[in-house]
Amino acid sequence: MFCLSIIECRIASSTASKGLTSMLLAALLLLSPSAVVGQDDAEVSQSAAPLFATHSMLDVTIEAPLTTLMRERPQEEYLDGKFSFAGNDGSEQTLDLKVRTRGKYRRAEEHCDFSLIRLNFRKKQVAGTKLAGQDKLKLITHCQNNKPRYEQVVLREFLAYRILQVMTNKSYSVRLLRIHYIDTEGAKPMTRLGFVVEDDDDVAARVGMQLVKTGDITIADIDRRQRNLVNVFQYLIGNTDFSLIRAEPDEACCHNSDLMSATGEPPFTPLPYDFDFAGLVNAPYAQPNPRFTIRSVRTRLYRGLCDGNELLPETLQNFHDKKDAIYAIVDELNMLTRRHQRDVTRYLDSFYELISRSKKVDAKIIRKCNDEV
Repeated sequence: MFCLSIIECRIASSTASKGLTSMLLAALLLLSPSAVVGQDDAEVSQSAAPLFATHSMLDVTIEAPLTTLMRERPQEEYLDGKFSFAGNDGSEQTLDLKVRTRGKYRRAEEHCDFSLIRLNFRKKQVAGTKLAGQDKLKLITHCQNNKPRYEQVVLREFLAYRILQVMTNKSYSVRLLRIHYIDTEGAKPMTRLGFVVEDDDDVAARVGMQLVKTGDITIADIDRRQRNLVNVFQYLIGNTDFSLIRAEPDEACCHNSDLMSATGEPPFTPLPYDFDFAGLVNAPYAQPNPRFTIRSVRTRLYRGLCDGNELLPETLQNFHDKKDAIYAIVDELNMLTRRHQRDVTRYLDSFYELISRSKKVDAKIIRKCNDEV
């Protein structure tokens, strides 16, 4: 069982050596229900859109000029298509669809022969259907057509999103799809797994916030508890391909993380996405962030700041509290092969074994914190 008092002593000892004050406040915070990460989420959450109100897999058909789409890989121009699925009454419903490719790494032909896709619907057509309220959706695809392993990669990235959903509703909802692709240009039809990701504005509205587009920010601009939760989550899945304060060139902040706020001003809530370079996902093409001296994406590296150490006891306890729910997601995803399910479970096991031992928390998390970004 996770020992809060020992960890608090470790934190106090470690941070004292860095010239910081005692962290006894963490123990007091744990006595207050309002201090528990996620406690306030239920108060501001709203009903999810129909598409994301369930985690059951949805069978759909995408009919479009896929040969041209994957040859030209347009980033702005949409191609016309159709999107079909079983309606609420069981009858087939077909919507007009516009599609284009999206992304950076996975959009490049040398990395993926089947790119990520943006789906664009007509709002009037989706009214009253399972897609009610949807406009533009990101579709996570299988990357390689003739390599079955890549469908397992899709499922493992889907799991990463679902784990974060368990930890906080201030996260992207996802829906798993079995997609029947029909190329109107004559290529052989295929069926692959994929998933769609909730629109960023919809996430913000659902939790009573608004999306914020800005340049680089400072670490002080971020809500500390949510920042701590996100950093530990990224450590759990073994992801270093993100920044909570820095934007990519000519992009809004931040790298693989959006920002939300209740007022449009700090404190900001980070909204992470794109987990395919995480150790939990273990994509064949994934490489460690070159900023860090790690040889494999499977190697975890904690990227949290030292000023978050005082909150670590409650943050880690929150992950302990949600452990059964996290493992249940893996168990229920029966499309994972036994080998991949076992590999994911062992990767989670190593995280929970670590955060259950005070010496390992001290060595791998507390002492690995950063004084500055």
